[in-house]
Amino acid sequence: MEPNPLNRLIFLTHTIRHTKVSKARQLILPSLLYGLVLLGSCTGPAPAEAPGSDKEPPSPEQLLLRNYRPRSIYRTPQSHVEKARFPAIDMHSHAYASSPEEVEAWVKTMDEKGIEKTALLTKATGAKFDSLVAVYGRFPGRFELFCGFDYTGYESPGWSEKAIRELERCVAAGAKGVGELGDKGKGLFYSEPTPAYGMHIDDPRLAPVLERCGQLGIPVSIHVAEPIWMYEPMDSTNDGLMNAYTWRLDNQTGILGHAELIQTLENAVKAHPNTTFIACHVANCSYDLDIIGRLLQQYPNLYADISARYAEMAPIPRRVNRFFTENQGKLLYGTDMGMDAGMYEITFRLLETEDEHFYETEQFGYHWPLYGYGLSEEVLRKLYRDNALKCMGW
Repeated sequence: MEPNPLNRLIFLTHTIRHTKVSKARQLILPSLLYGLVLLGSCTGPAPAEAPGSDKEPPSPEQLLLRNYRPRSIYRTPQSHVEKARFPAIDMHSHAYASSPEEVEAWVKTMDEKGIEKTALLTKATGAKFDSLVAVYGRFPGRFELFCGFDYTGYESPGWSEKAIRELERCVAAGAKGVGELGDKGKGLFYSEPTPAYGMHIDDPRLAPVLERCGQLGIPVSIHVAEPIWMYEPMDSTNDGLMNAYTWRLDNQTGILGHAELIQTLENAVKAHPNTTFIACHVANCSYDLDIIGRLLQQYPNLYADISARYAEMAPIPRRVNRFFTENQGKLLYGTDMGMDAGMYEITFRLLETEDEHFYETEQFGYHWPLYGYGLSEEVLRKLYRDNALKCMGW
């Protein structure tokens, strides 16, 4: 069915307004946008109808992808896992709470869900980091703060020495690690106050700073690349389109590709064997776990957290189970998805059960069914806690 021209215009206008593209691209309006019109908007859920609304639901021909909310028809076991099988250390979260009251509520949720401790990846340095210490330091033993690297003046001589001095100051103030550093192709841009475009994790300027991390005994947590869907064409063949379009990289030029970014990670890990590295989100290799699996087995100083990639791995539970079993001593539990109880529970369900064909669209943003990994107790014990203790030297 041919889309209504007015709906097409509204969609294209919305896309242009919320997407960072050049004026020339706005005028050209590539054909891929028309393809997205056929699929429906993938920029987020539409507003819900008001209670008691007399408006009839759209016909299937008019249903937008953003409004698609499938329900499983299969009568299979459905588990509700309220608490982690073993005490857990969340190795990838952020400073979601901003007041002592919010932090206190978070701690209560952690207690209810079996989360012993949470590592907060902050990116912060200077006064910003100190302010976070003041808030979260009121709950000793429950939160461990990671700091960032201060990239200010990174293109000038002597920057490494300045960055090391601030790193040492943050460690003295309580930092237990560095990160989350981040590089999606343009360079290390997860930092406050200054990004370091053009400098990747294997840059010689960064080498003395990474080496100092090893001497201080603190790990470096880094996010490289994005899931492979973000690099694929934004068309009807992209099965991760809902999230891929939001975080797309296919339309960016002058950036390192997925494989190139993985190579920068390997270069740094290899060059600094006395520094521990944590690859966030299994290095965004959920589409090919052999890539990160090889690195984990080859380099003793490399770990990987599984945060925010549960849904990306859930379609292939048997392969994921083998991956976790083969690398059971190198994987870290992490969330990176907020601090509410339901968020924790869906991670437990995917890790611990063999539930089949269920949906969690609101949490993950994808429209495909999920499948539990069914991990063994031995793997779960290491994943939830033991590997974090080993990685952090706790």
